[in-house]
Amino acid sequence: MTSVTEVRGPARRAPGGDRPPRGPDHGAWFLVLPALIPILVLSVGPLLYGILLAFTDAQSGRTEPTRWIGALNFQDLLHDTLFWESFRIGLVWALGVTVPQFLLALGLALLLNQNLRLRWLARALAIVPWAMPEVVVGIMWRLVYNPDAGILNETLRDLGLGDGRDWLSGLATALPAVIVVGVWAGMPQTTVALLAGLQNTPRELHEAAAVDGAGAWRRFRTVTWPALRPVALAVTALNLIWNVNSFALVYVLTNGGPGGRTRLPMLFAYEEAFRYGQFGYAAAMGCVMVAVISVLLAVFLVGRLRGGDDA
Repeated sequence: MTSVTEVRGPARRAPGGDRPPRGPDHGAWFLVLPALIPILVLSVGPLLYGILLAFTDAQSGRTEPTRWIGALNFQDLLHDTLFWESFRIGLVWALGVTVPQFLLALGLALLLNQNLRLRWLARALAIVPWAMPEVVVGIMWRLVYNPDAGILNETLRDLGLGDGRDWLSGLATALPAVIVVGVWAGMPQTTVALLAGLQNTPRELHEAAAVDGAGAWRRFRTVTWPALRPVALAVTALNLIWNVNSFALVYVLTNGGPGGRTRLPMLFAYEEAFRYGQFGYAAAMGCVMVAVISVLLAVFLVGRLRGGDDA
């Protein structure tokens, strides 16, 4: 007679029951460190040092030690009308470059996405301005805008549209002329990003919409744009940051003139730091610019993301 207690096989183990709890994977940090260390050293470190410098009276050429003065630099900035005027000019510049840049780049990307002859050559030529340093672009466009022998004024004279003008020295034309250069120089990278987004859109969706009788505009609005919206959001945000922080292009073209009409905030801070030696005051300007840009960018991103959710 067999015992009441039967010999049973081993009980099934609950999933993960005998496994030790898994702790943090410290080995992953060794993979991240090569990319993290340059960011900390070259970006986060200078930013923190600049914020600290903004609360001091650091100047060049002084023999006394630098003193901690609290928020005195920021109080002076509140009453500095020249700085706020440069900030207004900077916002006009940033929006005046970013919006046309995106619209023109979108049109060019849609064109380059078509099955055109020599499309590879057109795509290569479209990114030529991107391969040129900003200093070279500025020098080239100074020659274009030259009042005596520039190609722009020569063309206007040949067409009988006047004797030309000094585009970069006129109070009314300097900022628009610089904005045109900014749009031309920044359009290639926007075009490349949007073209990449267009090529990731499945062609089957376009073909299905065309079979259903949707026209070109309706296909763009219902198929192309929803797929392109994340790329457009990212590239517009980056362009806005880059354009607000512009320095080299405007410095080469006008050096902030005439009469401060193209003096962007970065140029103003540069002059305060390296022409007048007011390092603490210039650092305070940088802190204000970082704060304002962060707020504007946050508002822009929240608005666009909410718009995407509603759509």
